[in-house]
Amino acid sequence: MGSAAAPCDAIHVQGLRLWAHVGVLDHERLLGQWFELEFWLGGDLSQAAAGDDLSTSYDYVTAIEALRQLSRTLVCQTLEHFSDRVLTTLEGLYGPIPIRLELRKCHAPIAGFDGTVSVCRQRRWP
Repeated sequence: MGSAAAPCDAIHVQGLRLWAHVGVLDHERLLGQWFELEFWLGGDLSQAAAGDDLSTSYDYVTAIEALRQLSRTLVCQTLEHFSDRVLTTLEGLYGPIPIRLELRKCHAPIAGFDGTVSVCRQRRWP
């Protein structure tokens, strides 16, 4: 399913909350914290649309479960590394397809800052 050509279709998953042990501060890696992930799996979805056949599409349930497993076991310092592991996990499931993501740290430990911090990454996305 899919190709590395410019995607015209995509599966878009948003609002995936993950508890992970990621952060520069020791307590972030020790205690963990919430992250939110949004990702796109690009490719031609016309065959799945015409045939109503999941085997010709991307099974996003498989991706969600694999990313939950990754977040339970990963310990690292940076969002960049976490996002790289997410990209690698998705590639392991679906091969070298166009992938985009935004990974957000829900509560950055910055005094007086109530926003989010995120990284946006992509592989083979035009």
